[in-house]
Amino acid sequence: MHVAHLSLHDFRSYATAEVALGPGVTAFVGRNGQGKTNLVEAIDYLSRLQSHRVATDAPLVRAGAPQAVVRAAVVKDGRQAVLEVELNPGRANRARINRSTLPRTRDLVGLVRTVVFSPEDLTLVKGDPSDRRRFLDDLLVLRTPRLAGTRADYDRVLKQRNSLLKTAGLARGSARDGALATLAVWDDQLAHHGAELLAARLELVEALGPYVGTAYATVARGASRDDAAVEYRSSVAAPPGVGPEELREALLTELEARRKDELDRGISLVGPHRDELLLWLGHGGDPSGDPTSRLPVKGYASHGESWSFALALKLASYDLLRADGDDPILILDDVFAELDSERRAQLAELVAGAEQVLVTAAVPEDVPAALTGARFTVAGGEVTQVGDSGG
Repeated sequence: MHVAHLSLHDFRSYATAEVALGPGVTAFVGRNGQGKTNLVEAIDYLSRLQSHRVATDAPLVRAGAPQAVVRAAVVKDGRQAVLEVELNPGRANRARINRSTLPRTRDLVGLVRTVVFSPEDLTLVKGDPSDRRRFLDDLLVLRTPRLAGTRADYDRVLKQRNSLLKTAGLARGSARDGALATLAVWDDQLAHHGAELLAARLELVEALGPYVGTAYATVARGASRDDAAVEYRSSVAAPPGVGPEELREALLTELEARRKDELDRGISLVGPHRDELLLWLGHGGDPSGDPTSRLPVKGYASHGESWSFALALKLASYDLLRADGDDPILILDDVFAELDSERRAQLAELVAGAEQVLVTAAVPEDVPAALTGARFTVAGGEVTQVGDSGG
């Protein structure tokens, strides 16, 4: 899979932009603030309908413009389709394929698949649990696009249930009884959507684990494939292989057990939104494989180890998507400037064989020699092809 052409209208800093692309490596080089990251952000947005830089769509629309349009010609298995999304802040976005409007914007998700490496990836290791949950859910949706609906339904129910918990916690008498009766309906909805999301996450982490170990061994000096591990920790008992129905019952049981705490605090304390992806290092060096010899990456890993683990998570994502039968588009957004020379060379070597690699860099020297291909300069709102990048 690769993008053959990118068109932007009022997206970020671009009134218009037309960029012809092809398979292999393409590097966008320009000083900070010139718009190089905006180009790859647009392609990633088509993949997930979310930016890897901001939480809402409003900053993606050029100042003063009513809407933005991102359009890309995508080639997969020798066939080309034109994907388009229209961003309308404050109103519903619209998506099209070959000029035909889709019933739901989210039907566009997963038709083009991207894996982004960026300086923000360090938050996967050092950030909050919500960063790691978002990482899992984004990968889930790319693998199984229908889960975008499950994720949206769960978020909607969670918001409604939290609002009702606050109301019920303050109410008295018959008003409280009525709120509690309504809460039972939202419990059932939360458990239904939550069980489907939880089952998918558990399956994903099990599939991802071996890829993480292998990727970490590749990017970290002297590490083995057993030195890095991931583990899903749920707010309910979730043994390996358990199905959605069992998880639904477990969620309902735990919701009932935590009812008083939830009413006191006015928030939902049970469900996938409270879960955590644990990142571990170290037990590979123990011949017994004793899990107590492991240490959490957050708080114990060095800066270099943290970067290696963050890169391993992204490389594992790429390898897992590729194992599904389709090469994702790799986006390396200003990431090489953050790495030492050894990790820079290792990462470049690992990704050089991907069907399409898009690189952004502030200076030409930040593009490793192993990543040879087309080069564009980005300055003053202009994107100009200048020749080949790399050695």
